[in-house]
Amino acid sequence: MIHEQTKNYSKKAIYKILHPWVREWFDNKFDDFTPAQKRSIIEIHKNKNILVSSPTGSGKTLTSFLSIISELTTLSEKGKLEDKVYCIYISPLKALDNDIEKNLDEPLREIEEIAGKPLGIRKAVRTGDTTQYQRQKMLKVPPHILITTPETLSILLVAPKFREKLSHVKYVIIDEIHSLAENKRGVHLSLSLERLQHLVGHFTRIGLSATVSPLDEVARFLVGYEYGVERDCEVVNINYLKDLDMEVMCPVSDITIADEEDTRLGLYSMLDDLIQENKTTLIFTNTRSGTERFVYNLKKMFPMNYNSKNIMAHHSSLSKEVRLETENSLKEGKLKAVVSSTSLELGIDIGYIDLVVLINSPKSVSRALQRIGRSGHRLHEKSRGKIIVTDRDDLVECSILLKNAKEGKIDNIQIPKNCLDVLAQHLYGMAIENVWDIDYAYDVIRKSYCYKDLTRDDYEDVLSYMGGEN
Repeated sequence: MIHEQTKNYSKKAIYKILHPWVREWFDNKFDDFTPAQKRSIIEIHKNKNILVSSPTGSGKTLTSFLSIISELTTLSEKGKLEDKVYCIYISPLKALDNDIEKNLDEPLREIEEIAGKPLGIRKAVRTGDTTQYQRQKMLKVPPHILITTPETLSILLVAPKFREKLSHVKYVIIDEIHSLAENKRGVHLSLSLERLQHLVGHFTRIGLSATVSPLDEVARFLVGYEYGVERDCEVVNINYLKDLDMEVMCPVSDITIADEEDTRLGLYSMLDDLIQENKTTLIFTNTRSGTERFVYNLKKMFPMNYNSKNIMAHHSSLSKEVRLETENSLKEGKLKAVVSSTSLELGIDIGYIDLVVLINSPKSVSRALQRIGRSGHRLHEKSRGKIIVTDRDDLVECSILLKNAKEGKIDNIQIPKNCLDVLAQHLYGMAIENVWDIDYAYDVIRKSYCYKDLTRDDYEDVLSYMGGEN
């Protein structure tokens, strides 16, 4: 059953379930728990599946990890911390994975200082960027918290040696779940979770999301089904709108008659003005090629204002080193502007952003709010964003989008169902894993929300196709 969790636990009640060292660490760092934390930490401690939806900057990541860190601290103190993976953290972006690892460093180090001894709680990132040496090291000494992406998780499930390390997983955290649920990466992940459950038995599923609708459907996607019956899930919905300062801007006086070159020159001139008026500006372009083009043109058209030290690009095709350099420079306040495709729209800690500029429509209200929410990142701070449009269709679309965003009308996400191409990939992976009974494999697949209505005919057709029969 999907159930809305509205009970706010007191600080005293939450402190009761935390290890004394973790409690002292929290007390040193924070005055109180956020609304999301008051409703979620104890539920996670009780091993309940939970979906937490709350605005950017409301402490969702700490919400998911606090109970887990407390449990690992208890095991370490008792000498019962084993060489196995207890928690898997999954995010849609490698950049977010690296960020989470860095953000776990500080609490784990400070809790050790309070304890006065090493606790030995390990965490590690495993993605396509991970070197062969690091992978071998993880096999010998596995992390207690494994930070990864949906694609890497599916690869690990068919790696015989690493699968053993996953056989005692107790928690799986899926960050920015809304950005996965609406595409085939999410379908892929939903099947990986069912295969993981087949391997380890029940584990606690924790979904973290910013603004998304409908929440009940996302919760069902998170937890899946048990022989046709939806699994239990608590939904925590902290629904308050951040104060928004949003504006749609046009680079020419009359977009219906302006030619392309006037619009282009006006766009760059307007963009330069906005960047110069603010300390740090984050610009979204929707495409990787657009990202590179805007950085190049701003440097070329305004050489006095921009150089390789104060404006940088960020997208997933860049090397790990370049991405990390951009993220760190941004966090340290060294950059005047960063131009991104989509890779910085999720919850990476990029420090303080004064203004977010969207070039053309982001295509959905939730995506616009997610991107503009990168400015004024802290709770209750005003988020400032400008959407620059370059044709009249975009002007109409963005005006409606802005109206809906200010009124809190979020567009419903569509979760793909019965994707036979993704199913074929997983059947191949399952066949590598071990020999399956066809009926049992069908039951496991249908536990995924995305395949709960998969017909036997479609299933057998895919098997026949994979077997080379048609």
